[in-house]
Amino acid sequence: MPTPIVPSLWFTDHAEEAMEFYCSVFPNSHIVSIERYPDESLDPHYKGMSGKVITGVFVLDGTRFICLDGGPMFHFNEAISLTVECADQAEIDHYWTSLSAVPESEQCGWLKDKYGLSWQIVPANLGELMTGDAQIKALMGMKKIVIEDLINAG
Repeated sequence: MPTPIVPSLWFTDHAEEAMEFYCSVFPNSHIVSIERYPDESLDPHYKGMSGKVITGVFVLDGTRFICLDGGPMFHFNEAISLTVECADQAEIDHYWTSLSAVPESEQCGWLKDKYGLSWQIVPANLGELMTGDAQIKALMGMKKIVIEDLINAG
């Protein structure tokens, strides 16, 4: 049964590169299909977009995404992020190292990648780790979440 909600990502002009990058970071991932803008000589509405991605479909560890190269009209911002629930510190470290590209945007497990997309890299049991004010204070002081520091807080 297909996933009923599929995130759609608007890239200025790096959709194919982003799909390849994300598929290299996440296990069980692949590009499903890429449809390209037609040659601009056939339709002047697509000026400068010839060969770019008009519809890209890819799967990241079982979650289907759609993307496109839409030009510079819209950009990602922190109002939406993708959350990766990690089994352990090794997974957190892997995703953090692979995705983080804007150090000044890092806080409490949030990061921004080289395409401007925001991610939350968190332990899957974050709710269980947050047992009181000391853990909340520790989390608020972190960039990348360190599980051991949450456990030892307070």
